[in-house]
Amino acid sequence: MSFGQALGTLFSSVRFWIVLLVVGGACAFTAQYAEHHTNENVFQLLYMHLMPAKLVGGHGEHAAALLAFDLPAGWTLFDMDVAKPGVQLVATNLQVFQLAAVLLIFVCFSGVSSYLRTGQGDWLTRIFAGFALWVRDEMVVATLGKEVGRKLTPSFLTLFFFILFMNLMGLVPHSATATASIFVTGALAVVTFVSMIGGGMVAQGPFAFWKNLVPHVPIAIWPLMLVVELAGLVIKPFALMIRLFANMTGGHMVVLSFMGLIFYFAASASPAVGWAASPVALGFAIFIMIIESFVALLQAYIFTQLTILFVGASIHPEH
Repeated sequence: MSFGQALGTLFSSVRFWIVLLVVGGACAFTAQYAEHHTNENVFQLLYMHLMPAKLVGGHGEHAAALLAFDLPAGWTLFDMDVAKPGVQLVATNLQVFQLAAVLLIFVCFSGVSSYLRTGQGDWLTRIFAGFALWVRDEMVVATLGKEVGRKLTPSFLTLFFFILFMNLMGLVPHSATATASIFVTGALAVVTFVSMIGGGMVAQGPFAFWKNLVPHVPIAIWPLMLVVELAGLVIKPFALMIRLFANMTGGHMVVLSFMGLIFYFAASASPAVGWAASPVALGFAIFIMIIESFVALLQAYIFTQLTILFVGASIHPEH
């Protein structure tokens, strides 16, 4: 197949246009309704793009959150609308791209099951069918075994592509990276924690899971090992939360830092120096963006693979 034929096949796929519509629609919606960050300092304003922006309707003094929930007074950590009295949990641009990631999973995998049965499907179906088989055979089954692995494959497939799509959409202009929020990665870590505890208790039994948590050790150090193992149950998903958050935030900070060099040279020297530095800064920023596309896939793989390992350790305590 020639390049022209391959390109024609690409653009003839209906689902390809649906994918573009989902991503483009999410970006257009947030560009219209996400509250714009404001700051007198251009550098602080630049880095504020890493912060969630609440969704608002109206303009100026009449702007109000599109979706808000009142919370108890002590829940100030979750207060997203400090300008309003009380504690409010409001919808932000991050939720838009989380929903978009869910829609992309349904769109991209809509024909995979029939393709695996019949061998009939378009190029998009073949790509994601290959991904599904790779996750199943090389990640889930290879770690958990064939019987348990096949049962849990749908769950880990969903986790992998949910993270991947959120990571990749964060590279699109006018988008937001949901996984660059500690709250999002924290929620994903809670999913891992519940899977570890729940999977272990289902596989071993509620009592046997906690009984087998500590390996066979001398009775003198058993209390210490109990504390270590209990801490390990929390530390493992906590490490996943920090790793994903730090990697996705760090990559964007590097890109913004290169872009900030333009404003730095323009402010410290002259606008002409800022313009002269812009090609170099922009080139490095584009280079980091290319690396970030690989990091987006890598971090989705690492989070899912470690979750599989942690769940496998809970199901099979002998390992």
